[in-house]
Amino acid sequence: MSPNTFGALLMMASMACFTFNDVLIKLTDGAVPLGQMLMLRGALSVLLIVVFARWLGRIRLRLSRPDWIRVGVRSAAEIGAAYFFISALLNMPIANVTAILQVLPLTVAVSAAVVFGEPLGWRRMIAIAIGFGGMLLIVRPGADGFSIWSVYGLCAVACVTARDLATRGLSADVPTLSVTLIAALSMTTFFGLYSLSEPWVALSPRLAGLIVGAAFLIVGAYWFSVQVMRVGEIGFVAPFRYMGLVFALILGFVVFGDWPSGLTLLGAGIVVATGLFTLYREWALSQR
Repeated sequence: MSPNTFGALLMMASMACFTFNDVLIKLTDGAVPLGQMLMLRGALSVLLIVVFARWLGRIRLRLSRPDWIRVGVRSAAEIGAAYFFISALLNMPIANVTAILQVLPLTVAVSAAVVFGEPLGWRRMIAIAIGFGGMLLIVRPGADGFSIWSVYGLCAVACVTARDLATRGLSADVPTLSVTLIAALSMTTFFGLYSLSEPWVALSPRLAGLIVGAAFLIVGAYWFSVQVMRVGEIGFVAPFRYMGLVFALILGFVVFGDWPSGLTLLGAGIVVATGLFTLYREWALSQR
């Protein structure tokens, strides 16, 4: 398996974990204040990461100064992405807010080409642009559908782009679990302080179960999202982020009863087709 193909599989796994996490968070329906929910999820995530790290023996916190700076930037971007995205998620249909994030393959790939000078061939640019067009069919932006929560979604896009670029710049010898643990600790600390400005609520067994399940999923999502930025070329891997939209459309229908329109299904089909085309191009080049 080539690094690009492995990176594509990691990206799809990351999107699956993130989307199932989003479903569990949305099922809380705003019954738990944002700070309390993210602090509790973060604390459980830290515990799970520590247990996992002790089992693998892969935690190392002696990093170089440049790597600490990149990890710090990444953690700050992760906090911003969580705040903006979950705020939008609790106020928009899951497919809509997820669709806004589908501009990420374009923003990340183009930013990586500018910052790191990574190759971005014309075929991949066309595939990303077509996938972006498919996303527009799903969102269908207009005066009636654009709100402050759509702006929050775009802010989340900017934060995730910065997060992925900071991850890409990390040295190869920095363990993925170390980056994941630092991000989880940063999230827990920030939202723990943020929760002090909100009234806490007692958790029912259902709400507690949703938060625990979200903690397990977010740990997997963190790990995959770090690993994927360290494998293969961003220009190839980035379009597979579109799979998160496909997962969101399916789960939005199954869990929340949101049936996609014909244009939405057409856009999702275009998104999937661009990812499959990019995978085919990688396979064809490897055969040569």
